[in-house]
Amino acid sequence: MDRDDEQLLRRRVYGADHDQPGPRPDRRYAELVGGPLDGLLLDTTGWRPEEIDDGVSLLTELGQFGPGGRALYDPRPGDPAGWDWGGDSP
Repeated sequence: MDRDDEQLLRRRVYGADHDQPGPRPDRRYAELVGGPLDGLLLDTTGWRPEEIDDGVSLLTELGQFGPGGRALYDPRPGDPAGWDWGGDSP
């Protein structure tokens, strides 16, 4: 990923519309840390605790497996505002 890609992803919400890519004040977010989606925000509004504990597998074209691949993120113990990258999967 080059510098332009990194700038584009900064403070954007994963899966948000291109017309409104930024966070909204009425939502709850976790920041994705590391990996191909580093710096993106994940909207966790309305998620149950067990859904958060399970972590996520997010579609991305930027990971090791290219289009159709997934990036795996888990909540950081003691810091639900940060989710750490655990690797990529096909």
